Amino acid sequence: MPNRLAAESSPYLLQHKDNPVDWYPWGEEALTRAREEDRPLLVSIGYSACHWCHVMAHESFEDPAIAALMNERLVCVKVDREERPDVDAICMEACQAMTGHGGWPLNAFLTPEGVPFYAGTYFPPESRHGLPSWRIVLDGVTEAWANRREEIREQGSRIVDALSASQRIEPSPEPIRGELIDQAVDSLRASYDRVNGGFGGAVVGGRVGGPKFPPASVIELLLARGEREMSLGTLAAMARGGIYDQIGGGFARYSVDATWTVPHFEKMLYDNALLARAYLHGWQVSGEERFRRVCCETLDWALREMQGPEGGFCAALDADSEGVEGKFYVWTEAEIRDALGSDALADQALDFFRPQPFEHALILEGRGPEPPPADLAEIRSRLLDARSERVRPGLDDKRLTAWNALMITALAEAGAVLERSDYLKAADRCAAFVLRDLRDADGRLLRTWKDGRGRIEAYLEDHAFLVEALLGLYEATGEPRWFAEARGLADAMIGRFSDGERGAFFTTASDHEPLAARRKDLEDSPIPSGNSAAAFGLLRLGLLAGEGSYERHALGVLRLLFGLAARHPQAFGHLLAAADFYVAPVKEVAIVGPDPSAAELRRVVRSAYRPHLVLAAGAPDGVPLLHGREPVDGRAAAYVCEHFVCQAPVTSPAELAAAL
Repeated sequence: MPNRLAAESSPYLLQHKDNPVDWYPWGEEALTRAREEDRPLLVSIGYSACHWCHVMAHESFEDPAIAALMNERLVCVKVDREERPDVDAICMEACQAMTGHGGWPLNAFLTPEGVPFYAGTYFPPESRHGLPSWRIVLDGVTEAWANRREEIREQGSRIVDALSASQRIEPSPEPIRGELIDQAVDSLRASYDRVNGGFGGAVVGGRVGGPKFPPASVIELLLARGEREMSLGTLAAMARGGIYDQIGGGFARYSVDATWTVPHFEKMLYDNALLARAYLHGWQVSGEERFRRVCCETLDWALREMQGPEGGFCAALDADSEGVEGKFYVWTEAEIRDALGSDALADQALDFFRPQPFEHALILEGRGPEPPPADLAEIRSRLLDARSERVRPGLDDKRLTAWNALMITALAEAGAVLERSDYLKAADRCAAFVLRDLRDADGRLLRTWKDGRGRIEAYLEDHAFLVEALLGLYEATGEPRWFAEARGLADAMIGRFSDGERGAFFTTASDHEPLAARRKDLEDSPIPSGNSAAAFGLLRLGLLAGEGSYERHALGVLRLLFGLAARHPQAFGHLLAAADFYVAPVKEVAIVGPDPSAAELRRVVRSAYRPHLVLAAGAPDGVPLLHGREPVDGRAAAYVCEHFVCQAPVTSPAELAAAL
């Protein structure tokens, strides 16, 4: 008989609806029962594409005897970390403080008041590899609760104090200086892997170990600061590796080794949105055709496999199919030859892909000489057709506001730069969907949507990413409605999330349900933090709107976090990129007048990588940077301003290129 999760919409929660565990979703019903019965809460957190979450579920949560033990002693709660990043962050921070590490599955034991007192990640059904069995953990926790309950509760105040540490960070009076960003870039060189690209990769037993995660935010920072070796080297290395789907496009979540060869096969929407944009910028800087191709293949994958009929994008593809990790993506040589049907094509493919052994199959990389473009396209097309006949990995088809915003940003910028109308149309449809369907009855933003219904109050990152996305869509299209939506959303974000005392923003809104602590989202890993995105978006909005209050709120974030970010650049790439934008001489470009001459001027702006520029174009409706700007003698004109000083308007592409 299904448990309470059967009424949920999250694909991850629905994966557990038939467990014999008496699961609750996070909410007042579970918390009330824990308080009334004075039982600990087990809060078990994961996500639908998590391989080890599936393993633990099969080993323990599907076992009737273990489930009976859990039901007898605990109030058991399942949480989708992607829907509830607030609950996940509290439990993860507690786990890292208690054990020195974290990850998913995440299993935290909380007092009935919601305070964590013990936490860990994966536990096997029998003790092995130094890990206690899940049954031993359950016995230990329930024994402690029975015999040392007051001691546990006394510890609660210290744990809450630790969880609230982000609230006590004080803003620095020191100015935001470019030389400190340069020092941060220099410190990245100490951990840069000059052989394989990326950062980290310790040598263990004579071999370089992993895992390695795609450092999209750090790459963007490096490109903006004019650094080329680490940024372009990492982009090239990832594009050659097995972490990149050489057949269908798109990136896996991370590589288990330092050479980007063996991926952890799940594909997340957020990684691919961030990396598509990084490859676009890498192509603009270097002219490397492979970078442009990877950008397009990644976005084409998202449009083909992740976009729903309403225009939104699904969250993730699972690592597993038919219960086997990576089965959908790996090959045998015989399968390759059979799919290509030509010895000549197969030889070219095997020489280019240089397949690497993985368990009983092969992972395709892209390390060999590239076949001619027509042959490579034919090889990919035939292999993709053959692969499409396989059992597909599970699709997490919820739409998350924050992750959709990241994809809007990537599609809008790539569409404008590459003049791809399909990308611009997709960005437009997705933005319209989010603004229409991810709202509550009062017009406030929601976090997640599935099966025709939006739910859960949106978090800081949802607001901040969407502000950045709408501004990017405005710059790409010149449609003033996107600017107006961005400004209204920024005002709501400031009103509901800002910490007026110390600066920066809380993760949850002022009217959000109370949790053990009200935290601030700080680190840009694996995606930009809500605070970093808020700072960057408000800086851009302030220039387009001519409104100093937006910059003041952005500066509140920078003053709070810049010192920390400069010392730990791997964890704060987007924050440092926002700081770089703040200290740079940013050009404000306003283009007015009729097409096609106005379009030619916009093309000049997009013809190069220009990270320190904001663009206003199109109808002046409600866009202050366009107010008072007029065509010159009936011709389209571009006005270029910097630090409140404007040059004379120019009307030719050559003049604008010189001004930029």
